[in-house]
Amino acid sequence: MTKKYLLEIGVEELPARYVRDALQQLKDNCAKIFKDERVTYEEINVYSTPRRLVLVAEGLEDKQADLKETLKGPAKRIAFNDDGNPTKALLGFMKGKDIKINNTYIQEYNGEEYVYANIIKNGKNIKEVLNINMINLIKSITFPKSMKWGGKNIRFARPIRWIVSLLDDEIIPFDLEGIKASNITKGHRFLGSNKIEINCVDEYFDLLKDNYVIVDQNKRKETIKYRSEKLAKEKGGNLLPDETLLDEVTNIVEYPTPIIGRIKEEYLSLPKDVIITPMKEHLRFFPVVDDKKRLLPYFITVRNGNEDFIDTVIKGNEKVLGARLEDAKFFYMEDIKVPLDSYVEDLKNIVFQEKLGTLYDKTKRVQKLAAKIGGYLEVGEDTENNIDRAGYLSKADLVTKMVSEFTELQGKMGMEYAKTSGENEIVSLAIYEQYLPRYSGDELPTTTAGAILSIGDKLDSIAGSFAIGIQPTGSQDPFGLRRQALGIINIILDKKLNLSLSELIEFALYIYVEENGLAFDYNKVKLEITEFFNGRIKNMFMDMGIRYDIIDAVISTKTDDIYDMRIRADKLNEWLSKDGLSEILSAFNRVSNLAEKAITDEVKRDLFIEEEEINLYDTFNNIEEKVISFINKKEYDKALDQFVVLREPVDKFFDNVMVMVEDEDIRDNRLGLLKKIYDTMLLICDLSKIVNK
Repeated sequence: MTKKYLLEIGVEELPARYVRDALQQLKDNCAKIFKDERVTYEEINVYSTPRRLVLVAEGLEDKQADLKETLKGPAKRIAFNDDGNPTKALLGFMKGKDIKINNTYIQEYNGEEYVYANIIKNGKNIKEVLNINMINLIKSITFPKSMKWGGKNIRFARPIRWIVSLLDDEIIPFDLEGIKASNITKGHRFLGSNKIEINCVDEYFDLLKDNYVIVDQNKRKETIKYRSEKLAKEKGGNLLPDETLLDEVTNIVEYPTPIIGRIKEEYLSLPKDVIITPMKEHLRFFPVVDDKKRLLPYFITVRNGNEDFIDTVIKGNEKVLGARLEDAKFFYMEDIKVPLDSYVEDLKNIVFQEKLGTLYDKTKRVQKLAAKIGGYLEVGEDTENNIDRAGYLSKADLVTKMVSEFTELQGKMGMEYAKTSGENEIVSLAIYEQYLPRYSGDELPTTTAGAILSIGDKLDSIAGSFAIGIQPTGSQDPFGLRRQALGIINIILDKKLNLSLSELIEFALYIYVEENGLAFDYNKVKLEITEFFNGRIKNMFMDMGIRYDIIDAVISTKTDDIYDMRIRADKLNEWLSKDGLSEILSAFNRVSNLAEKAITDEVKRDLFIEEEEINLYDTFNNIEEKVISFINKKEYDKALDQFVVLREPVDKFFDNVMVMVEDEDIRDNRLGLLKKIYDTMLLICDLSKIVNK
């Protein structure tokens, strides 16, 4: 009969952001222990509340699986003496492995006979396995920040206060630096018992529910979502969706009771984000909106407890929110007394980065870089003016009272204050969109001005950081440069922008020299930034399902236009799905291998001697113009089709023509022809990078 094991790690309240990863570690590490220890089980489930991490392993066998092992001993020639008796070598082998002579046998290995023995190690009782390994399981959980407490050596996110270790109805005891495992747990901090005895694993969840603890985080989440939506609908509205906030609230309550409160009408005249941000970011309240996403005068919060004295709790939450919104109203009214552009000069007093100047310096750099990008894209005069104005105002809101208090509102308040200052809609929106995307899956800029400003702002940060040597290393990226690079790539692909990455990097670095007098190894830094972007491009393209060799083939070309790379990758992927390409790839691998030895691509027809080289030269000349025409129209698949006709001439060339002859002129002419073919191919992709499947 199989068994069920419960491990509960009782702690002081865990930070909500730590819980998901900790649970995954608990499950994965336990599965690894069971595998290493030959423990058979049906499933492992993990649960959490703010005060506990819980593991339940079901279908455990009574003991480990027996281990059958074949042991190889000494060679027969040294294992027995002339009389056929065991020597010291064999006796030592048997003693060390605790085996008898009648358990041994002789078997040949690599032409020589050796002594072997088959042994069976009986599996340990499951109780012993759990007793030995659960301490290590607890210690294996790591957190972004851990602590020691009470003179203990173990590090954990918060102090461990109790441990439950129960196999069906039997305690599996162990001692974790003075914390003894038992069958005693704790209920809700205020509503439940401080000492709950668990007689068997099956009653664990019900006992805790009776003590106002819902252990299953998924049930808590569903309860919060369902009851909150129900409350919102009773007021004619809907819960404003926010999965991140829902997960956080789920992980800070043990017994959720959603309640609805009211927002005073006097605050509803404030911009929507001014109301929502304090609600969500500071108080963990859910806003209520109508079908058109307009804010209604209600909020929903989740009480960690039951419905006792619920009216008092609602009034308390309304009072707390009112105080926050009163502050926000004061800041807002103070900020709009002057136009947004009056704050720009104050940016001179705020350091962006010690070696990279002030926020005012960054503003000027972003203005120049955004203007350059606009020039590359040949935007119209109105867009050009909007980019310049939005760039000038882009950081002004950072010195306002509102953003100083609620930093989450950067960009959003810039947009609102731009509107109240009479700036046009595009300029106002671009100020907000400069920060997009802020995280994976976030919205992207909708306006051309916002997209260009966002690229300029992010590229300025990347260029400056690399120039002073604070680029990402390993898993460390304190300034979020990887995220910003991915943001640039996403915007370029979304807007289908044709931009030279190399030229943008060059100009971004040049501005630092011109504006800030920054000294650095220009070529080295440019190369580092280019490789940094290429790494992000590769990762993103692979996430899109593009083959790694196709990505390498595209990145190896002379193009540094990210959107054009995507077009090439898609076209090449389609082209490679055709039949009969194996021979073509082999032919061009031969071309690329020798083309690297060429010192020039200059070719003279009168130096060709063999019929096969003349035929290859003429065939290539016949397609070259068509290839260039298709490339200019970005019809890369059609350009590749032209190269198919070269397969046979290339094969005949290599089969019948000696390239590396002694005559220097003839050799260079033949290498030049191969280089000319290869360089033309590189205008599309590098087929030598494709793995021939």
